[in-house]
Amino acid sequence: MAKKEIILGVTGSIAAYRTCDIVNSLRRSGFNVTVIMTKEAKEFITPLTLQTLSRNKVYSEMLETPSDWSPVHTSLADMADVILIAPACANTIGKLANGICDDLLTCVVTASSAKVLIAPAMNEKMYSNPAVQDNVKKLKARGVEFVGPVKGPLACGCQGVGHIADSASIISEVKKAVKG
Repeated sequence: MAKKEIILGVTGSIAAYRTCDIVNSLRRSGFNVTVIMTKEAKEFITPLTLQTLSRNKVYSEMLETPSDWSPVHTSLADMADVILIAPACANTIGKLANGICDDLLTCVVTASSAKVLIAPAMNEKMYSNPAVQDNVKKLKARGVEFVGPVKGPLACGCQGVGHIADSASIISEVKKAVKG
C-alpha cells in the first residue's frame, strides 16, 4: 500500500515551531509529508528545517518554476489525501472561508477535494472575534474539520483559548481523516 500524502500548510503564527513535532510525528506514523509555507510562516521557522524533517521539498511560491511541466497548485492539490493547516492563523481561515486564493496554500486547498483539517493558533481575542467565528462556521458547514484551539499559554503572555492543540490530538485527527 502506498504511503498516504499529507499536505501540511504552515501559516504566520508563533506556533509554527510546533510544526517540527507534527512533521516528525506524521512521518513516524508512516505518512509522506509535503509542506507549504506562507510568506509569514517563513518569518517564524525556516523552510530548510521543514525540508530536512519532511525529507521533501518545501513549497511557498505560487509562481515557482516547476522542475517538470505541471501547475504547482493543482499538482499538490491532486496528490493530497489530507490537507492539514497547522498552525492556522486568522488571516488564512478568513481567506479560505471567503474564497480568496492569493497564495499557494489557499490555492491548493481550494483546488483539492481532499479532507481539510485546521488547527488554529492565535490570540484568544482574535479567535473569539465574531468575524473569525463566522469564518470558522462557514468552513465547518463546508466539511472542514477543526482541531482546537485549546486553552493554554499565548504569545501575548496570557492564558486563553487560542493555543494550538497538542500534536497527539492533531495526529489522531489526521489518522481518522485518512481512514474516513
